Formats: sequence, C-alpha cells, structure tokens
Amino acid sequence: MNVEQRTIGFVPESDRRGKPSSLFAIWFSANMQVTTVVTGGLAIILGLNLLWAIIAIVLGNLIGGIFMALHSAEGPRLGIPQMIQSRAQFGVIGAILPLILVILMYIGFFASSAILGGEALTSLLHIPFAASIIIANFATFLLVVYGYDMIHRYERVVSYLFTIVFFFLTIKLCTAPSFSASLHNHSFDFGPFFLVLSIVATWQITYAPYVADYSRYLPKDTSISSTFWYTYLGSVIGSMWMMILGAVGAQTASQAFNASASNYIASIAGPHLSWIVDLIILLGIIAVNVLNLYGGFMSITTTVSAFSKIGFTSASRTSISGIIAILGTAIAIWGQGDFLNNYSNFLLLLLYFLVPWTAINLVDFYFVRHGHYDIDAIFHWQGTYGAVNWIAIIAYVVAIALEFPFMNTALYVGPISKYLGDADFAWLVGLIISAVLYYFPMKMKIHSQQNHLPM
Repeated sequence: MNVEQRTIGFVPESDRRGKPSSLFAIWFSANMQVTTVVTGGLAIILGLNLLWAIIAIVLGNLIGGIFMALHSAEGPRLGIPQMIQSRAQFGVIGAILPLILVILMYIGFFASSAILGGEALTSLLHIPFAASIIIANFATFLLVVYGYDMIHRYERVVSYLFTIVFFFLTIKLCTAPSFSASLHNHSFDFGPFFLVLSIVATWQITYAPYVADYSRYLPKDTSISSTFWYTYLGSVIGSMWMMILGAVGAQTASQAFNASASNYIASIAGPHLSWIVDLIILLGIIAVNVLNLYGGFMSITTTVSAFSKIGFTSASRTSISGIIAILGTAIAIWGQGDFLNNYSNFLLLLLYFLVPWTAINLVDFYFVRHGHYDIDAIFHWQGTYGAVNWIAIIAYVVAIALEFPFMNTALYVGPISKYLGDADFAWLVGLIISAVLYYFPMKMKIHSQQNHLPM
C-alpha cells in the first residue's frame, strides 16, 4: 500500500475514494478497547449502582454521539481536516486557541492509552513495562507513516477480531452469578448519575476535533445522512458495549478491576486463553492511538501553517508524528500511578473546553453557512474568514466562563453543582450559550456583508 501524500490540504474530487460504510469500522474499532472499558468502570467508582450506570452509559453515548457524527458529515462536503475547517468560524489565527487545547488532548489520550496497552503487552511477553509502551507506540507510529488508507484497512481488519473476542468475554461475564446479583440494587442517585452521563458524553465529543479527518477522502456527493449514521452507529455501539463491560467488571470485581483493568479483562477468558485477550487489548490500543497520533500531526501542522507557508509532505508527517510519539511515550512511562483518578479528571477537563467549540462549529456549518465555504480562503488569513473572528472567540470564552458554576471536578466544584447534589450540567450550559452567542451575531454579520457587496 502506498504512503499517503496529502496532509492538511484540500482533497480534490479526482483523489476522492471509498464508501461511507468504512466509517463504521473506524469508529467501532476505536472504541473497542480497554480505555473505553476503564471509562465505563468510572460509573461504578463514582457511586452508581450497575443498573443506573448502564442507563447513564447508554444515554451519554446516544447524546454525545450525535455531535461527533455531525462533524464526520462535514468531511466529504469540504474535503479538508476538521480543525483547519475551524478557521472558518474562528479565523485563521483565532483557530489556534482551540487547536492548542486539542493538541494537549491528543497527547494526553495517546499517553493514557499507551499505559493500558503497555500493561497488556507486558502480560503477553513478560517484558519490562517501559519496553512494552515503547513497542506498542512504535507500531502505532508505523501506521501513521503510511497514513489514511492504511489506517482504514487496519481498523477494518481488527474490528472483526474485536467482535469475536469481546462477544466471548461478554457472555462469560454476564452469565456469572455475580452479574445478576449486582442488578438487584435499583436506588437512584441524582448527582452521580448526571456526572457519569457527562463523562460518557465527553467520550464521544472528544472525537469531534478529528472525526472528519477520516471522511474527507469520500466523494463529495456522499450524503450527509450516510456519513452520519455509519459514524454514529460504529462509535455508539462500540463505546456502549465496552463501557457496560467496564461497569460490570468494576461492580462485580472492583479490587481486581481497579488494580489493572487490562489484566482483569484477560483473566475473564481463563488462564489458557488470556494471551489472546492481551493481544486483542494491545491491538485495540493501537486502533485508537493511531487516530490520536494522526490527529496530533494534523493539528500541529494546521497551527504552524497559520503563520508560515511551509509545505507539509508525507515526510513531515513522519517527523512530526515521531516527535509526538516520543513525547507521549515519555509521559506514559513517567505518568504511572493513580491512573483511574487522573484519567477521570482529564476527561472532565476536556469536556468544558470542547463542547463550546463543537457547538460553534456545528452551528456554523448546518445553520449559518449551510455547508458552503470558500476553501481557498481557509488557507490564508487575508481571505474571507480573516485572521480572527471575535464573534466566535467571545462566544467560546464566555461559554467556558459560564460553565464554571456548574462544574464538578476533583480540582473545582461549582456552587450550582454543589446545590444540585454534585451533578454536572456544565456541558449543557456550554453547548447552549456558545450556540446562541455565535449564531445571532454571525447571522447579522454575514447579512450585513451581503448587503454591502458591490452591485
């Protein structure tokens, strides 16, 4: 297979290829891994019983998946990566504000996932933990070197393996006597329920900054509905399955699950088959980390290109991705310890900053410009979208500020969250406020510009 030659540039119709059905495997595989299982386990750790944990997981994924799949549908229409399209809302220079946060997200997810992949490889080969992380991350790096087509092929192949192995594990876990016994507690706790729902919705929303990167090569006439549904179903089904598996594991075997989620999942298969599960866990970590690494390259080049006319090539992808991989590997090796607690805090922190960006981007595409953009102008700040769009910047910053009273994190709990029993509604506030503050002023601005066009 040939190495992908394109980077952040527009994909012309002559180079478009593939079918929207390929998106199901991409997002199904990205979620069929142990990091998703750990996220589901947080529902129990944060105080929910199994019944309400499952309900929160299902609702959170169903809601959050809407936003990430709507972003995916932008890819075929525009033919450019997700974050460079964000320049149409924030301006070529202004888009760097969310880009910096997204880059931190990629590195954080890459490092945290690598820890879990390292656990699986150490269990499989009985080699030092640091060496396992390095090997797993190097395999991820090689996939990124080849790029778009290789990533799609890998995700498609491993999706079949994941389905077979995790179906077997699910049957074993759910037929155990401890599973049915754990469903007897039906008590509802308002605060933890909405906190968990927020975390789960975040899981889907954090894909939003790069979901269109994997649909941008599809033909331009690919329907929005087909792109949406293949993305939505792949991501929601995969994540719900793994998160529920994690919640069940945390409920029925909390001590073993908290000690090492990877080792616990492998143990379900029994001593003779655990090595297969370790291998599947490793392949799953690579499946999601290749997206983090590829997206990290896209975001860094988008940031640099705002100030420079440097041409980025496949060699640039190799070198920049290599630097990100080295940094993420170092953080993973250094950042061992109270992983579950730190990971929970990380997810919640991302939620507050990504939701306003998501709302602004989607409102602009679907309600303000209706998918019509000047692609050439996106690549230089002297064009239609300018250097900075203060309407987007102000809406973004104000929405984040207004989220604080509703936040519930280990570092800060807002007064309204405390009043509501530690429930977390910050993401809903950020979503609504940013959408309103962007939509009306932006519509007025565009209307004014159209009225002043020369006849």
